[in-house]
Amino acid sequence: MPTDLKDRVAVVTGASRGIGRAVALELARAGAHVIAVARTVGGLEELDDEIRAVGGQATLVPVDLKDFDALDRLGAAIHERWQRLDILIGNAGILGPITPLGHCDQKSWDDVMAINVTANWRLIRSFDPLLRASDAGRAIFLSSGAAHHCRAYWGPYSVSKAALEALVRTYAAETETSPIRALLVNPGPLRTRMRAAAMPGEDPMTLRTPEEIAPKIVALADPDFARTGVIYDFPQDAILTPQRPA
Repeated sequence: MPTDLKDRVAVVTGASRGIGRAVALELARAGAHVIAVARTVGGLEELDDEIRAVGGQATLVPVDLKDFDALDRLGAAIHERWQRLDILIGNAGILGPITPLGHCDQKSWDDVMAINVTANWRLIRSFDPLLRASDAGRAIFLSSGAAHHCRAYWGPYSVSKAALEALVRTYAAETETSPIRALLVNPGPLRTRMRAAAMPGEDPMTLRTPEEIAPKIVALADPDFARTGVIYDFPQDAILTPQRPA
């Protein structure tokens, strides 16, 4: 049964392409007002046209996620207009260099951590009061199997996704007795620009598409989905509960 998110307010980062774009469109189809965040104005405008074509509404926010003060201003603007946030999709991320750890330069390392970890912490910090004001706040973040399977030369990306998972699970523990549910998604290999950059010799037509995972992610934003601190694994189509220490 399709997810019904009529009149709910959703932020999607990295919304101009790939998984973010597909999820933003699916949220709009489900009835949510989409606050689309990305650096590329042209991509956001194309998304807006697509959202209008399916009968949805969007607010476009062209911003670099490394502009952390802008994320605070976005939280204030959402509070002024809606007084709450129902759904946060932390999708934006960068691959960074594929290189030995000893060859990674400081700027590249800092950029990966800023986008993949720090920006998501700043989003949580800015939006936490807004998510608490919702009757069923949902904070959903895109992780990767690289957080657990540490391949040679993927150090910055793997470390950042492992840190993101710790961040989200900590937030889930801190909000367990509230209406907020904090979740992670492992999309697996999909037909995206990031995947093409990471695996240049791979045939993209052998991969599943962002449009296939989008309804699964949107289903996690349903107020009736009650689990928190878990990972939805798209390749297995299963909810995985991370092991807790004894």
